[in-house]
Amino acid sequence: MNAFLTTAIFDPIRIPLDRWIADFVNWLSFNYRPTFQAMKRPIEVILQGVDGLLQATPPIVFIALLALLAWRVAGPKVGLFTVVAMTLVGMMGLWTQTMTTLSMVLAAVLVCVVIGVPVGILAARSDRFAAGLRPVLDVMQTTPAFVYLVPVVMLFSIGTVAGVIATIIFALPPLVRLTNLGIRGVPDDVVEAAEAFGSSEREILFKVRMPLAMPTIMAGVNQTIMLALSMVVIAAMIGAAGLGVPVVEGLNALRIGVAGIGGVAIVLLAIVLDRITQAIGEGGRRGRS
Repeated sequence: MNAFLTTAIFDPIRIPLDRWIADFVNWLSFNYRPTFQAMKRPIEVILQGVDGLLQATPPIVFIALLALLAWRVAGPKVGLFTVVAMTLVGMMGLWTQTMTTLSMVLAAVLVCVVIGVPVGILAARSDRFAAGLRPVLDVMQTTPAFVYLVPVVMLFSIGTVAGVIATIIFALPPLVRLTNLGIRGVPDDVVEAAEAFGSSEREILFKVRMPLAMPTIMAGVNQTIMLALSMVVIAAMIGAAGLGVPVVEGLNALRIGVAGIGGVAIVLLAIVLDRITQAIGEGGRRGRS
């Protein structure tokens, strides 16, 4: 058969991209491993602080506070669901793992907000920067979650902190994109009115653009939380703690019950966080209705 009609046509021009990627990651690990280990420290401090606080909080107190928040911003139905959902999590014997997962999500989302919102604002202010950022976000968002695990392990070792770092990389793009979209979506006439009253660029950003873009930004936070929840489960494969542990153990040992309760706890936590962040993004209108 003619070589042009088969995959043999690629043999003379095959690109060793796998070796190039491996060499690059090995080079980074060999030359800059202390730098990457130092980058872990702030995330480790945040994670330990949040996890320590959540683990030290009595379950009854935590459920009451979370239900009160859900009731105030999303209404009594969501508040009641929060009580039922978190009580079921505790009755399944997964309270400690759930608090660890929640601390991982909160730490990852906090870092994503600190990085993603300013980057999104810069993208909204500069078309050139936005154009250069777009392919980077495309790669981050379309790369399969499992692909992040190998370089993260090589650069940051294994453990919960490494899992949070992988989660940050995976969950960051929606926040950057929606912050950019929200800032760009502010009506020009509103900005022109602020300029006519003598407002500075800083005042326009923080008193006009940011408040009007907040629903879109909060939608980005919501999407980041959902992606973070999905990633922290996968991160259990590199030694991260939390609800991913029973899921991975159930998968490895074919213990469907263990994996099932882990999955149910993740779903319940995801619904609670989703409803609360959606309502906050809508300005708490549900809670006032």
